[in-house]
This record gives sequence, C-alpha cells and structure tokens, in this order.
Amino acid sequence: MLDYDHLSALSAILRTGSFEKAARQLGLTPSAISQRIKALEERVGAVLVVRGQPCRPTLAGQRLFRHAEEVALLEAGLGRDLGEFAGMAKTPSLRLAVNADSLATWFVPAMAAVDAFLYDLVLDDQDHSAEWLRRGEVRAAVTGSSQAVQGCDCLYLGRLRYFATASPDFMARWFPDGVTAERLAVAPTMTFNTKDTLQSRWLALAFAMDISPPTHWLPSSHGFVDATLAGVGWGMNPEILVSNEITGSRLLMLLPDRPLDIPLYWHWSRSAGPALKVLTEAVLATARRLLVQDHP
Repeated sequence: MLDYDHLSALSAILRTGSFEKAARQLGLTPSAISQRIKALEERVGAVLVVRGQPCRPTLAGQRLFRHAEEVALLEAGLGRDLGEFAGMAKTPSLRLAVNADSLATWFVPAMAAVDAFLYDLVLDDQDHSAEWLRRGEVRAAVTGSSQAVQGCDCLYLGRLRYFATASPDFMARWFPDGVTAERLAVAPTMTFNTKDTLQSRWLALAFAMDISPPTHWLPSSHGFVDATLAGVGWGMNPEILVSNEITGSRLLMLLPDRPLDIPLYWHWSRSAGPALKVLTEAVLATARRLLVQDHP
C-alpha cells in the first residue's frame, strides 16, 4: 500500500516545480516534504524526483504522479456519487493539453461549466497535443487528430474556422491591386511558433503553391488579433475572435471565399473516463455550440 500523503507531496512538487512551493501549497515545511519523498522513494525502490529549476520526475516518478492523479479523480467521482461524502473529498487537479486558439475561443466556457476540478492546462499546437497523452502527462487533450491514442477514447468536436485577415491600411499598402501569390510572397505575415502551419496551409489551399512570406513570430492568440488590427502583418485568425472586427470593417479578409477549417477532436484517458464524464459532456456541448459542425 502506498501512503497517499507521500503521493500528495510528489504531486505538489511536480506541479509547482519545487520543494519549497510544494511545502507552501500543502502547509508543511520543506523538510517535511523532503522526508515524505525520501520515504516514498524507499518504499518503491527508485528515485522519483530530479532536483532542479524546476524539479522534474523520473520515469518512475511520472508513473506514480499519473497514479496519484487518477486516484484523486476516482475519489472525487465517488464523492459525487455518494452525496454527503462529496464534501470530504478534495477537489482533484486535472491536467489537460489544449491548443492556444481553442483556449482563446471556445474551451473556457466548457471549463466553467464543470467546477469538479482544478484545471492544469498545458498549451500545444493541435497537431502535437496528442503527444502529451501518449507520454501519459495529461488525462485528456484537444487535438487535430482523429486517430485515438492507445488507451484513450476519441470524439469529433467540430471545426475551428480561420480567415486570413489584415487591417485596411495593410491591405492598401501590400495588396493595392488585389491579393496575388506574388504580393503574398513579400507581404509580412505572422506565425505563432515553429509548430504553427496555419498560414502555409492556407497559402497552399488558396494558391496551390509553395509560398514562404517573411514572418513575425507572435506566440499569443489575442496578440495575433491585436497585431493584425495594428497592421503589423496578415495572419490566420479564428472567426470567433474576429467576427466583430470583420463586421465593423476593422479587419478585412484577404480572400473571403477561402476559409481554413481545422477539425478538432477530444481525446481522454479510458481509465479516467468515468471521472471525466461530466467534463466530456461539457466539452461536447460547448463545441457543438461554438464550432462549425459540418463533419469531415
């Protein structure tokens, strides 16, 4: 049997990144946290934490961390089922992988609909977020892949629609005679990070050509909109974020008949499925309300 006070110490260290912060979170001294980790390491016969800035788990530590999280989710679900016992169960932390544009457009209302968890979000591109599930570092993820990760279930959510947009001044300066492949090759665009392929995917869709324009690097969904409004460059912005700006002509679509729809899927760990049922229902309901629902 494992001591769950010891597992709580491990989880706090890996969530906060240090023994000191974990001690403050749990109302203990750093020495007490160290003693709990030492006892747990002796119990399982393996080093669990690599000390550093931040502290990192070993493979054994990561496995125990996942176990502790799943137990906390199961206990919370049991609390909900047993009524009066619910007040005794601690609110569990739930780690999810979400792409930045989903977080900025539709995912927060799904979170707000479920107060059964303390959310611990990691941000990654929708084409890479499934890797967090494969590594066992999250319990669920919004991804762009329809292929279920081993040990997980998957449901289609809908499509997040993007438009290539720019400010009126930017359009007048860079596309005085219309949007052409030649002008797009020199007009500055914006890129979220090295994993962001939205601009190149739209260019290939719209012109069936390999166009590589100069780019700004701007890792913020709302910053993308602000920079587009300011005329810094053109970029792929979610329709949900910029519909008012387009309606008010503060932003113009480069090619109004060429949206880019990105399909999104909800993947969740099968072992935690019952505990995540209420969140899965909220995610599906919110997606059906806010995402484009033409099926791929």
